[in-house]
Amino acid sequence: MDGSRLESKTVILGVTGGIAAYKAAEVASILVKSGAEVHVVMTEAATKFVSPLTFRTLSRNPVSVDMFSDPGEWNVRHVALAERADIVVVAPATANCVGKVACGIADDLLTTIIMATKAPVLFVPSMNQAMYENPVFRANLERLRALGYRAMEPGTGYLACGAQGKGRMPEPEEIVREIETIICVEKDLAGFSVIVTAGPTEEPLDPVRHISNRSSGKMGYAVAEAARDRGAGVVLVSGPTALADPGGVEVVHVRTAREMLDAVMGRLEKADAVIGAAAPADWRPAKVAPRKLRKGAGPMTLELEACEDIIGTVGKHKGKRVVVGFAAETHDLLEHAAAKLEAKNLDFIVANDVTRPGAGFGSDFNEAKIMHRDGRVDAVPLMPKRELAHKILDEVAQLLKRRSETGS
Repeated sequence: MDGSRLESKTVILGVTGGIAAYKAAEVASILVKSGAEVHVVMTEAATKFVSPLTFRTLSRNPVSVDMFSDPGEWNVRHVALAERADIVVVAPATANCVGKVACGIADDLLTTIIMATKAPVLFVPSMNQAMYENPVFRANLERLRALGYRAMEPGTGYLACGAQGKGRMPEPEEIVREIETIICVEKDLAGFSVIVTAGPTEEPLDPVRHISNRSSGKMGYAVAEAARDRGAGVVLVSGPTALADPGGVEVVHVRTAREMLDAVMGRLEKADAVIGAAAPADWRPAKVAPRKLRKGAGPMTLELEACEDIIGTVGKHKGKRVVVGFAAETHDLLEHAAAKLEAKNLDFIVANDVTRPGAGFGSDFNEAKIMHRDGRVDAVPLMPKRELAHKILDEVAQLLKRRSETGS
C-alpha cells in the first residue's frame, strides 16, 4: 500500500459498539503508517469493546467520546473535527448508528460530526446477518447512499454469533484501500460527461411475464460511482435492479432495450464517453400478449425478434466520443470479444467469463480482459468491481486526454 497517498490527509475514524471494533484498531494503525492524521471518535458503547487508550496510543492523538467534555482548547469539538476532516469513516458501523444518521438524529459526538461535516462519509457495516438483511436496516442504508454517503459491502464468513453468513467487517487493508479511492483519486475526468449503462432489461411477453437475464447492475453502478469520484458529470441509464441510486449521479430508470437506447441516444450529443456495462436482452417476443397467457396442454412456440443493439448504435454515431463495451461470455472469450470490438466500433472492450466462480453476475468481484483496438489484451485479476471500474476509467481518461490534445 502506497503510504504517500494519505500523507497530510485527516481521517476521522468513528468506532461504534460492535464486536468488530477490535479491527478498527488495525485500521487506525495502517492509516497512521500511511501518513494520515487520525482522530478517533468512539461511542460510549464502543468503549465497552476496546479501550480509548488503545486508539490514543495507535493514533497518537486524543480520543473523543463525550461531546460535552473539556476539549483542552477553545473550539466546539464536533465542529472542529468536522471541518478538519478529509473523510469520516465509521468502522464498524452498527445498525443503530446507520439508522440514526439516516433519520437525521445527532445525539452523540460521532453522529453530530457526521451531520456537521462536508467531507465524504464512509460507513463500514458490521453486524449479524439477520440484522444486515433486515428490511429496515437495508432501507436506512439505501437512503444514506441515495444522499451521497458511501458504504462498503460486508464480508461473508464466520460471525461472532457463531453463524456463517454476510455481515463480517471487511479486512482493515480493504477499508484503507477504499479510503484511498475516495479521497486520493485524481479528478482526471473533471469537465467531461460520461454515460454509463447498467443492469438487465426486461422484454415483456404478456402483462406478468418477461425475458431477462441475471445481471445485477453492480458493475455499471461501480463504473458510474467511480466516474463521479473522478469529477465527471455522470448519467446512469439503468435497467431494473435492486441497487440504490448513487448520490451525485443523474439516474434514468428504464425497463426495455428500446427504452435504454432512447435514453442513451437522447443524451448522446452532450456525452464525451459512453460505457456500455449493461446486459440488455438480445431478443424479445415478436408479439406481446395483451392478457396473461394461459398454460396449455402442450408445448408453446415463442417467436422472438432481435432487440436494439445499444452500444452498436452508439458506435455508429461515435464521432470523437470514447465508446467502451462489455462482453459477458461463457466460452471463446477473446474470440467473441474481438468480434464485438470491431463490429460495434469500440475503443476497447471489457471481456469477462461469467462462469468463473466468484465473478460476474451478482458478485461484488470481477476479473476481466481489456482488449484494445491495437490487439493488446490486459488481463485484470479478480478484484472488487469498484477497483475494476477505476482501471476501465484509467483507459477512458487517457483516451479523452489524447483526443482533447490532438482534437481527433
